[in-house]
Amino acid sequence: MKFTTFVLITFVIVTVSCPFPVKATAVGRLGELAPSCVSMELLPCLPAISMGGEPTKDCCDNLKEQKQCLCGYIKNPDYSLFVTSPNARKIIDACKVPVTSC
Repeated sequence: MKFTTFVLITFVIVTVSCPFPVKATAVGRLGELAPSCVSMELLPCLPAISMGGEPTKDCCDNLKEQKQCLCGYIKNPDYSLFVTSPNARKIIDACKVPVTSC
């Protein structure tokens, strides 16, 4: 439980204190704009990532909205641990979010 608390606190601190907001806009295949990438919108997923439980509906909805952002989160050293962990992979699979290779 101490590790879970540590991961939760670390994620919140990194997200809040990041010198630049992780926000980007991607362009889709047909030129349409993808939703902005805002890491704070994935906070509903944090309990499931840190404790290994089932993701909430809010978590899955936000994850689906930001599926184009996952590669950016994986490449960002501040967030990669939270996106590539075994529990994060379980959440991505449970929410049925397809992940392209980065």
